Amino acid sequence: MRTACLIFALAYPVVAWAQEAPKPATEFTKAANAKVLEALPFADRRDFDNAQRGLIDRPETLTIKDANGKVVWDLETYKTYIGLDTAAPDTVNPSLWRNAQLNMQYGLFKVTDDIYQVRGYDLANMTFVKGDTGWIVFDTLQSTETAKAAYDLVTRNLGERPIVAVVYSHSHTDHYGGIRGIVDEADVKSGKVRIIAPEGFLEHAISENVIAGNAMSRRAMYMYGTLLPRNARAGVNAGLGQTTSAGTVTLIPPTDTVSRTGDTLTIDGVVMEFQMTPGSEAPAEMNTWFPQWKALWLAENTVNTMHNILTLRGAQVRDPLGWANYISETIALYGDEVAVKFQSHHWPVWGNEEVVDYLGKQHDTYKYLHDRTVNLMNHGLTGPEIAEAIALPPELDGNWATRGYYGTLRHNSRAVYQRYMGWYDGNPANLNPLAPVDGARKYIEYMGGADAVVAKAKADFDKGEYRWVAEVMKQAVFADPDNVAAKHLLADAFEQLGYQSESGPWRSVYLQGAHELRNGVPDIATAGSAGPDVIRAMPPELLFDYLAVRLNAEKVSGKVLRLNFDFTDLGRVYGVTVENGVLSYGDALARPDGTLTLTKETLDAVQLRQTTVQDAIAGGAMKIDGKADQFADLLGSLDSFPFWFNIVTP
Repeated sequence: MRTACLIFALAYPVVAWAQEAPKPATEFTKAANAKVLEALPFADRRDFDNAQRGLIDRPETLTIKDANGKVVWDLETYKTYIGLDTAAPDTVNPSLWRNAQLNMQYGLFKVTDDIYQVRGYDLANMTFVKGDTGWIVFDTLQSTETAKAAYDLVTRNLGERPIVAVVYSHSHTDHYGGIRGIVDEADVKSGKVRIIAPEGFLEHAISENVIAGNAMSRRAMYMYGTLLPRNARAGVNAGLGQTTSAGTVTLIPPTDTVSRTGDTLTIDGVVMEFQMTPGSEAPAEMNTWFPQWKALWLAENTVNTMHNILTLRGAQVRDPLGWANYISETIALYGDEVAVKFQSHHWPVWGNEEVVDYLGKQHDTYKYLHDRTVNLMNHGLTGPEIAEAIALPPELDGNWATRGYYGTLRHNSRAVYQRYMGWYDGNPANLNPLAPVDGARKYIEYMGGADAVVAKAKADFDKGEYRWVAEVMKQAVFADPDNVAAKHLLADAFEQLGYQSESGPWRSVYLQGAHELRNGVPDIATAGSAGPDVIRAMPPELLFDYLAVRLNAEKVSGKVLRLNFDFTDLGRVYGVTVENGVLSYGDALARPDGTLTLTKETLDAVQLRQTTVQDAIAGGAMKIDGKADQFADLLGSLDSFPFWFNIVTP
């Protein structure tokens, strides 16, 4: 029988390009960035005070490696050019530069009595709450190596104490992936360590990395600037932090689930009250209130930037109205008492008046984003038109904690439009447009041919009209991807747009696109988007959903496959049918053409390439009754998705 690896684990290698170098900022970019300095309140330094407040210790250098010596986190590459007293280079938006300076304030910090944070050791923060005998850890970073380094820093400074509990605030990888760096699963199974998570955590943590994981991971390379060199013309900042770590991503399933706002747990003498916020920043998420210290943990529901309603890597569109309502509920629940707020990215804010003002502006930003977008939508504006028309009121526009370092008003407003109206803007011309390549060829033909278009676009580039140059050169590149002049001019336009971007992800997207136009798509060994722990935790239902996505309908055209999967360790038989190019599953089939008997553990081993179907059968771990060729047909009809698919070229 033919074997197929179903899901793989993705590593994010950091490389230094030795190819065509980026270009300097043009006079138009310099002027655009200079206007930012004039428009925003750069004299307000309160964030710098807060980002450095409570510092206990920071290592002089911060480079973290895995067991094989590969660098998985290296703040030193940023420290060579990002300093507190260094002015923004011409090639970086001054507001984004300010955010990068703040995110570079790394080390171990005291938040309040018995609450500490390690910041700058990964994209996210790792929080340690001191109990009677040990630590309760909130979020575990993305990689085991960075999590262990953070725990080691805490131990060196605050003494050796065991971890008695871990709280996963929500279902995104940078908040649970480092768990095995600080916790032994045997201690979890024995009850020595509890893992607490919001209802739905495991389902969403797994599904986001599986169904659309390959495409999301490829686009995440753009969004986080993972492969960009570290210098003022390339990688500077990801908005939430510097970038993502490149270590080992793991997952240990929760032992405790929180399902209702107001639920409380007392662990090791620490009282925690939870506020459920499902469908806000993540499908499964929760805030935590510590009445002993009047301290409010906000997970990622508020951070010191505008967040995403739709991430550039791709995800389901979030609900800004519901999100705003949760923040309003937070103020109602804890606003009278809160003394400090802290969260899974960025730095805290202290003082009741300051925290309530912060929460109020966060609420108003998401509420305004929703209401104003829908208002303009009901006036007949489409998504792109709304993005051009919408602007925050001055009192919100000048608020540092809601600037667009991660999400932006432009792409978030288009996401709100998409949430309500979908992709179709109502114009019949856009109902069934030509495919990008076909349309591009006609555009270029109508414009007088590629040479004429490139010449006109070059003249517009020299006028600083970079958005238009990007639009027209996109057509030229899709019409003829071998046209070097068109690709390089498009790269030049992307580059200047990146230099002007206030959003870290926007900058990264533009600059990674420019690199691939000049140097081609990277050729780096990768796996997929789900690690071994995700595969082991994946229920059969999600596996069959994923197999249905991978099914190549053309390969099973005219075929009918009727199969049972008997998982002896689960005590459950699943019936799988392939017909009309669709894979469906449910209860056991009464008259299957074949039955595969195995354990979930055996299937996991096949997916992880620890064994093959043939070896599993030979060793007795797997048995096939009936038509074995039907299983061969199924496996042979599954597509393997290429990771490095083209984005800026057809």
